[in-house]
Amino acid sequence: MEYGTKKQIDSARLKADLAAASVELLSAHCAADRVRLQYSTQDIVALADRRGLLRAIASAEALHSFFSQLGAELNREEGANQ
Repeated sequence: MEYGTKKQIDSARLKADLAAASVELLSAHCAADRVRLQYSTQDIVALADRRGLLRAIASAEALHSFFSQLGAELNREEGANQ
């Protein structure tokens, strides 16, 4: 996507949104680590609400995809600036 297409970007709002998302992601990461350290994957799969677990997995996959795209863009920019 080209920069500045379709709408003007409010950079202050973008930075605030990214900061808020970063805090929320850190919280989610800590929560996932608490579960991961306390229970085995077998116990989680056997005892967890299946729909809730599938939603959590879908969310994690969507986040992975989004941040992978951001990482690829950063790598392209860094390569172009060298």
